[in-house]
Amino acid sequence: MDSLELIDSFSEFKELKNIDKQTMQHVLEDVFRSMLKKKFNTDEHIDVIVNIDKGDVQIFLNKEIVDDGEVEDPNTEIAYSDAIKIEPDFEIGEEVTEEFKFEDFGRRNILSLRQNLISRIMDLEKDHLYKLYKERIGEIVTGEVYQVWKKEIMVLDDEGNELILPKSEQIPSDYFKKGESIRAVVAKVDMRNSNPVIILSRTAPEFLERLFELEVPEVFDGLITIKNIVREPGGRAKVAVESYDDRVDPVGACVGMKGSRIHGIVRELRNENIDVINYTSNPTLYITRALSPAKISSIEIDDEAMSAKVFLKPDQVSLAIGKGGHNIKLAGKLTGYELDVYREGEVDIEDVDLDEFVDEIDEWIIDELKAIGCDTAKSVLEIDVEDLVKRTDLEEETIEEVFKILRAEFE
Repeated sequence: MDSLELIDSFSEFKELKNIDKQTMQHVLEDVFRSMLKKKFNTDEHIDVIVNIDKGDVQIFLNKEIVDDGEVEDPNTEIAYSDAIKIEPDFEIGEEVTEEFKFEDFGRRNILSLRQNLISRIMDLEKDHLYKLYKERIGEIVTGEVYQVWKKEIMVLDDEGNELILPKSEQIPSDYFKKGESIRAVVAKVDMRNSNPVIILSRTAPEFLERLFELEVPEVFDGLITIKNIVREPGGRAKVAVESYDDRVDPVGACVGMKGSRIHGIVRELRNENIDVINYTSNPTLYITRALSPAKISSIEIDDEAMSAKVFLKPDQVSLAIGKGGHNIKLAGKLTGYELDVYREGEVDIEDVDLDEFVDEIDEWIIDELKAIGCDTAKSVLEIDVEDLVKRTDLEEETIEEVFKILRAEFE
């Protein structure tokens, strides 16, 4: 293997990897110097000249001219009689420059040098990929599904880099086949066993935010600001938006004419329901908007505890809570308040407050029921067991036992 073959192999590798000439030159010089230092125990008397464009490497040894018979190290010194054979005008104390031939390395060293070179280039490429995607965290990338496994999907970007979309970062109804195009946001970049691992996400709030930037020019241009986003991926999302220009309706701009702008986002998120609301610093108004489509009768706010009691008419309670309790959970996350729902209106004198059953029912179970708007015995009994299992974290057996206690009260 000669110098041209070595440089050619490097150039081929370089064509696949985006490494600049200056870095290539530095790596080549460093690799050659390491090999020469190992051979000569020093590299102070050596010049390595790399010409990337020509694909050429030249190595020169600088030797000091000494009297005949006084050569102690033939690698750094040359006898006067040998020096004048090269150039008759040389004198003792001057330097002679000789070119070092590749064949003097030996084939084994050449192969080792090539392997070292490729290893260094691969390390550089890994570092380049890590830095590239570290700067792209929070950005949307488009790739092609290359491999689908049970717990994750491998995606290839435009340059063939491998990206990972874990099952936990996929929308529950996501289904992808090999070869399909996929969009996701760069969630994080890790180094595992010296290899960069790029993790994508389709469930992160940032993914929804970037989609709004793509679909709504006013958001991209900064005319509309997204103040907060909360999501139950694939189920429901709430987006609080604000405009600093009174002439721009932030909600209308985000939704578009007849929903034209938001429809594309909804399709990308597998029909996730998206509520776009006007942000306000008024907590009462903010909570009212966040609990849409329910109509709120009144709100009692405790700013110190960051909690609020929300009073609604009986027919609005289920709307406020939402399917699976998503609406009230997301409204609480969006506003930062812990929300408790209460029925307003005439009190059934035959009904009994749940707190009256604290001796028979654990307090945490009562709190679970209150969290979904059930604060009396009859309000619990009006909901079937299956629906309560979906809305709360309670087991079916627990709910049936609660039903038995509550029914006994009215028998």
